[in-house]
Amino acid sequence: MESPSDRSVHQPENATGIRGRGAQVAALALFLAASALVAWLGAFATVNNVNGWYVDANKAPWSPPNWLFGPVWTILYTAMAVAAWLVWRRGSPESRPALVIYGIQLFLNLVWTPVFFSLYPLIGSAALWLAFAVILALILAVTVTVVRFGPISRLAGILLLPYITWIVFASSLNLWAALNN
Repeated sequence: MESPSDRSVHQPENATGIRGRGAQVAALALFLAASALVAWLGAFATVNNVNGWYVDANKAPWSPPNWLFGPVWTILYTAMAVAAWLVWRRGSPESRPALVIYGIQLFLNLVWTPVFFSLYPLIGSAALWLAFAVILALILAVTVTVVRFGPISRLAGILLLPYITWIVFASSLNLWAALNN
C-alpha cells in the first residue's frame, strides 16, 4: 500500500492528493484571486498610458485592437489559476517546486505591464527594451512552468499553452515597439 508521500506524479487526472473539498475550494479561490490581482494591477498600470503615449506609438502592423486585450487576458488569467490549482491539489512532492516557478512567472507577468506602459513616459525607449528583457524572462519562466506542470497534471500543462502562445505574440509586439519608438 502506498502512502500519500509515495504517490507518483503519474496519478490519474482526478487525483486530489490528501486535500479536502473545503481546502480545494479555498485554494481555487486563492489562485483565482491572485490572478485577478495581477490582472487588476496590470490594468491599473495600463489605463493611464494606453490612451496616452501609446495612442501615438508606432505599433506593429499585426497589433490587435486594444479592446481585444481585456477578454484575452481574462481567459488566460483564469486558465493560469485553474492550472496552478490542478497542480496544487495533487499534493505531490513535485507540486511545490512547480508552483514556485508558477509564482515567479506570475511576478514577471505583473512586472512587465508597468515597465512597458508606465516607464516609457519617464525613460523613453529604454523602457521598451527593459520590458522586452522582462518578457523574454517571462517566456522562459512560463515554458519551465509548462514543463513542470505537465507531468503533474497533463490538463494543467495544456491550459498554459494558450498563455505561452500569447506571451510569444506579445513579445513580438514589444520588440516592434522597442525598435520603432
